[in-house]
Amino acid sequence: QVQLVESGGGLVQHGGSLRLSCAASGRTFSTYAKGWFRQAPGKEREFVAAISRSGVSILYADSVKGRFTISSDNAKNTVYLQMNSLKPEDTAVYYCAAKEANWGLVIISSYDYWGQGTQVTVSS
Repeated sequence: QVQLVESGGGLVQHGGSLRLSCAASGRTFSTYAKGWFRQAPGKEREFVAAISRSGVSILYADSVKGRFTISSDNAKNTVYLQMNSLKPEDTAVYYCAAKEANWGLVIISSYDYWGQGTQVTVSS
């Protein structure tokens, strides 16, 4: 099993940047595919970005493509989400997740482990 803890959320102005971190404890993080998801008030949780176990396959939601970057430092057991050019519509609780299967990276229900979430608020 793996335990996930997110950090790095906060309040930022429109156009600003934040970097989220997700630290893992337990099994070696390199054996998991990792993803970032978000949930805005009154909306369903949605896919943001994901990275395969090897890091070769990286996927982004269309809404964040070109603005967000997912990366993984397996030596530090940490996955990051660099968020640039933030918009008010990016406001949400952001969750990291991990799974052993290396397929279906955009499928929320396929993830086995979840962090507690970190709030990101973008002011207009």
